[in-house]
Amino acid sequence: MTSEGSLPISEDLLNILRCPLAIQENKDQDDPGQLELVHNSWLVCNENNMKYPIRDGIPVMLIDEGKKWINTSIDALPVPPPAS
Repeated sequence: MTSEGSLPISEDLLNILRCPLAIQENKDQDDPGQLELVHNSWLVCNENNMKYPIRDGIPVMLIDEGKKWINTSIDALPVPPPAS
């Protein structure tokens, strides 16, 4: 991971954000939906492969948005994420 000064969102926010779909599907698990910062512009859930873009420093944590990118490999994710 890069230094906090170059992160697109704060480290504190990154630590608390969770994938909304993983939380719905895995309510019985302890702390489901943890996200990994990828390419310094995407949040990826390893539980279900949902990928959420960070646009202008704002994570777009909508399930529909994550589903748009579910079949895109991490290497193929556009950087920066497209506007819509």
